[in-house]
Amino acid sequence: MQIERPYLLFLGDARDQLAAKTADGIRQWRPDWCVGQWRLAGCKADLGLKDMDARAARDKGAKTVVIGVANRGGVLGPSWIPLLVEAVAMGFDLASGLHQSLKAVPEIAAAARKHGRKLSDVRIPDREFDVGSGAKRPGKRLLTVGTDCSVGKMYTSLALEQELRKRGKKADFRATGQTGILIAGSGVSVDAVVADFISGATEWLSPANDPEHWDLIEGQGSLFHASYAGVSLGLLHGAQADALVMCHEPTRKHMRGLPHYKLPSLKDCIQLNEQLARLTNPAAKCVGVSINTSHLGKAEADRLLKETADQLGLPTVDPLKTGVGSIADRLS
Repeated sequence: MQIERPYLLFLGDARDQLAAKTADGIRQWRPDWCVGQWRLAGCKADLGLKDMDARAARDKGAKTVVIGVANRGGVLGPSWIPLLVEAVAMGFDLASGLHQSLKAVPEIAAAARKHGRKLSDVRIPDREFDVGSGAKRPGKRLLTVGTDCSVGKMYTSLALEQELRKRGKKADFRATGQTGILIAGSGVSVDAVVADFISGATEWLSPANDPEHWDLIEGQGSLFHASYAGVSLGLLHGAQADALVMCHEPTRKHMRGLPHYKLPSLKDCIQLNEQLARLTNPAAKCVGVSINTSHLGKAEADRLLKETADQLGLPTVDPLKTGVGSIADRLS
């Protein structure tokens, strides 16, 4: 799906900053796409953007109201619906990463039909995909993979896109989850694709390109996570990756949501990802490790990054603290 920009980020009555994490990610990575924030009474989140309602944002050129809230249950607040209907009547498109579909709300769907506006439910693909073929295609591709879920795969992919572009290289972030799609303005939420078509959807997302162009493909899940290994494998095969970056959160005691599963070692995780990636690209290799050290002190974090680099013989970074330059050096 393609989402028109710039955005007005709708925060509604978000209870805290974490509830606005989707909008926070957009503001951080695409600040030039954000006209302002739309907050209702009782909203406890603040992105540091100018507060405005739909009418003011329209006057500033905003084209899409993005629901930037990730609330419990992933549903639209009842008090939001009349405001969103009014925004559609003003000429706005709507985009949402919530579980509840915009199209499933009768008032919003009717307003969109009446005024010819687009509703983008980014969790739901708006097209069908072929099965993967595994056929070689030009261009270069990097896939971020992980020891577990939510360990920094999106952040690392975006940081690499930024770094490569800074160096004058052709590079594009390819989003595979709802927040990534809203940051990129397009993409495929692969966790909503039927299993047989995940690799094909990934091939479609990262098509043939210039020989020196890099696609930075956002990974999902982990091959070692009993719940999500299937989507991880589909991405791995469809990406046909030349390069892998292993992402890790070192303070986890077990796989997220699965206390009966221990985290794999970085070495085992790298070996398995390389082995399975070589089905569609025999030259696939891991070129670096990205570690989220946000829960560690500076000295402990520095020591861990150095020890990991020494043990694995790979550049090891925390994208937020050290940048990703040493990994980008490996992408020729």
